[in-house]
Amino acid sequence: MRLSFSRAVVIMATTAIGMLAADNSIGTWKRNTEKTKYNPTPQNPYKTQTMVREAVDGGVKVTSKGERMDGTPADSTYTAKYDGKAVPVTGSGTQFDTLSINQIDANTFTSETKKTSGKYHTTGRIVISKDGTTMTNTSKGTDADGKPISFTIMYDKQ
Repeated sequence: MRLSFSRAVVIMATTAIGMLAADNSIGTWKRNTEKTKYNPTPQNPYKTQTMVREAVDGGVKVTSKGERMDGTPADSTYTAKYDGKAVPVTGSGTQFDTLSINQIDANTFTSETKKTSGKYHTTGRIVISKDGTTMTNTSKGTDADGKPISFTIMYDKQ
């Protein structure tokens, strides 16, 4: 009985530590447009973008402000738990209106974005560098016309 109780305590402690994992994506990030790559090219839609990531219970609140190459604003906000469930993305200038995210560890996340009334759909991996200074979002999927796309978006920590 004692051994079973000890094992249960160890399992619960390990699970709790995993649930309370650090999140090294928290902070302010600026898109590095020179290092960002799109396929097919040219497709870099942003002239500037700054993203603020704030910790919330079990997830993240993201507020993004920027300007597209044509001068129109691209501002969006979402709050997502790290449970993989889709949440709405509000704002203007984005190609998607729902997003889901899972946390793998303190530096790694997976994501999925969709346009609910369209063909845009991507899946990706977000990785924070070991030194915490860069964030890389590598994604692939289909654009609004249903054609294959892939991109690597680089951000620098501010």
